[in-house]
Amino acid sequence: MTTIASSALSAASSSSSSTTSSSAARIADNFDQFLQLLTTQLKNQSPLDPLDTNQFTQQLVQFASVEQQIKTNDSLASLLVANKTANVTNAMGFVGARVTADGTTSALKDGAATWQLNAPRTGQATITIKDKNGNEVYSTTKTLSSGDQTFSWDGKKTNGETAADGQYTIVVAAKDANGQTMTVTSEISGTVDGVDVTGDTPVLDVGGILIPVTSVKSVRR
Repeated sequence: MTTIASSALSAASSSSSSTTSSSAARIADNFDQFLQLLTTQLKNQSPLDPLDTNQFTQQLVQFASVEQQIKTNDSLASLLVANKTANVTNAMGFVGARVTADGTTSALKDGAATWQLNAPRTGQATITIKDKNGNEVYSTTKTLSSGDQTFSWDGKKTNGETAADGQYTIVVAAKDANGQTMTVTSEISGTVDGVDVTGDTPVLDVGGILIPVTSVKSVRR
């Protein structure tokens, strides 16, 4: 009895790893098979050595647990689909809006690229602009005030040439009035052209720069 019932249970448990629809069908088939085997054994058991009813109860409970887990998985799958739909709907609301987000890469367009910098204290900073390949194209020294401030680059390289439109990254190395190194954070802003919702977190396309929604700090139209 135990070997036969355990085999049926094993088949039912392994089926739970497949899709919920096929799993439900398999657990039903295995449960029917289990009941048929159980009925046959009860009809043919020896009166002097009856089968252990506790084993029947335990195996029935296990079948019920597997079936309940399949139903739970089915409910979770439905919730995930609903959540995905909600994320897509919410993300589409960003299209056409101007957002500000944490980041160091901004787009140079029409002779202008802008970053929002935040310094914890007043100090001197060396600001370096690099292209998408990591090559330095511009560098300058600037006094930073404490708090938020804007840094704009007109696209002119250090050698006087005009840089091509595209993505550029800012690197800020700063020291305060006491000569102590300080961390300057940067933000970027731009208009959202589109949204990529193929991943778990929607990603905004801002002038060719991809920004996760979780990095967005402000939105305005």
